[in-house]
Amino acid sequence: MALLGQMIILESERLKKVSGNNSEREALILLGYVMGCQTSLLQHNLNEEVSISTQNLFKSVVDKRCQHQPISQIIGLRYFWKHQFLVTPDVLDPRPDTETLIEQALDIGPFKRILDLGTGSGCILLSLLSEYPLATGIGVDISEKALNVANENAILLGLDDRAQFRIGNWCEGISEKFDLIISNPPYVTEDEMYNLSKDILDWEPRIALTPEGDGLNAYKSIFTSAEQLMSQRSSLILEIGFNQAESVSAIARENNFETVHIIKDINNKDRALVIKQLV
Repeated sequence: MALLGQMIILESERLKKVSGNNSEREALILLGYVMGCQTSLLQHNLNEEVSISTQNLFKSVVDKRCQHQPISQIIGLRYFWKHQFLVTPDVLDPRPDTETLIEQALDIGPFKRILDLGTGSGCILLSLLSEYPLATGIGVDISEKALNVANENAILLGLDDRAQFRIGNWCEGISEKFDLIISNPPYVTEDEMYNLSKDILDWEPRIALTPEGDGLNAYKSIFTSAEQLMSQRSSLILEIGFNQAESVSAIARENNFETVHIIKDINNKDRALVIKQLV
């Protein structure tokens, strides 16, 4: 049998090719997942012997990470805002930057009726519903597999009575009115896709990352249809690429909307737009 500390050192070395300086941290996370315990407990028991079956299972999950599969997909979970969300290769891995949308929605809320376009895992809609106990909402996605993940997350969080998920292409088939429409649409340009890491490019759904071309097609679709789903007091919050504020704002103006606020993310880059209808 091997000792915990020995296993962590050995597998950390293997992980260096994909995670660099984070290799020991990732080894601890993966071992904690395999053993069903917190990483802090592992660090206090480095001389504990580990069974052959645990060693083999640990090696197998490290093998997955060495193929650049994201840790969130391996362990099946990602912490976002205040909750853990189920994550699979069928949905975009929730990013900390996207929490900027939640913060902004809470700043300008409250909202009672929310529409989340391109909902994926449902993390945006469900995070907002958890903050607004009187609110209800709809999450729309073109991927049935993504909607299955979102439904599971709603059930796990006890929000399935207030969250509804529908298959569709942006606002297609929606006729209700909402006081908040929110979205993290695909906005990576076709050229930028070549610069993404293998963790993203090989494992996350391309359709959730890019609309191809100049990265703006999703915004055009949303602005074309959103007006009929909003009152003049409704808000639209959209995540954007760091260099897209001007171009997305121009599309908004062409469709009777105006950008009222550009939101910076944790890295002080443009990350979201708050948009209203032109009066």
